[in-house]
Amino acid sequence: MSTSLQNTLIGLILLSVLFLIIERVLGSAKGPLLRRGWFTDVTYFFFTPFFTRVLSKMGLVLPAALLVWCGVASVEDFRSQSYAGFGPIARQPLWLQGIQIYLLADLLAYWSHRLFHRGRWWPFHAVHHSSEDLDWLSSIRVHPVNDLVNKFIQVTPLLLLGFNPWVTLSTAPLFTLYAIFLHARVNWDFGPLRYVIATPVFHRWHHSRQREAWDKNFAGLFPFWDLVFGTFYMPRGKVPEDFGITEPFPQHLPGQLWEPVRRLMVKKKAVEMK
Repeated sequence: MSTSLQNTLIGLILLSVLFLIIERVLGSAKGPLLRRGWFTDVTYFFFTPFFTRVLSKMGLVLPAALLVWCGVASVEDFRSQSYAGFGPIARQPLWLQGIQIYLLADLLAYWSHRLFHRGRWWPFHAVHHSSEDLDWLSSIRVHPVNDLVNKFIQVTPLLLLGFNPWVTLSTAPLFTLYAIFLHARVNWDFGPLRYVIATPVFHRWHHSRQREAWDKNFAGLFPFWDLVFGTFYMPRGKVPEDFGITEPFPQHLPGQLWEPVRRLMVKKKAVEMK
């Protein structure tokens, strides 16, 4: 077994144990451990590190190339990791850049998320929403196109503004781990902090098929973006249920990778026939 495959397997085991405690010991989740869609999400868990993450790194190539083309940095600067940003933003302390990056990255992610709930982008994001038994492992179910565009939209503006690229990229693990937590099968809303930091209840409402929850709660870390833009929905005394999408959708990885492309081809053909 290769080292990468071994590490991925270890990661799956450790996260499974951690969320077994969170969801079934600290929380009140019930039902079978191997719920509907479990096998599909496990295949994504192994597929993502060996394909999607490689594809996602392509989203970093364009902003880096633009910085080199503008003469702000050189290829060697990126290879040696000596490039530290430019302009007044880069001259700020790293801790202050970190705070700004989290706020701006979440704002950019908010609008990227809204983009994927519209038109031709929706079939790619429908893959993520197709989980009908939502838990921590459902967070892994993301189409490569969705992942690539999200990374590009989040990272490019920050690098072009002059932020330190290594501080920018260092936020990715936290965003990833927190996204996994947000899908956990627990009804936690953090009480008075429910408007400050995203919670499982906040995000699980986003995945609900209940009509009042459609197109709500797009933020991944700070729900005040939803409050500002009028998309916040988290009623007190009520928890989300009935997850998934209202349209038929394949429930296995190959079908989910192809379905958005197939729909675009069908739509294009229909337009051409008019």
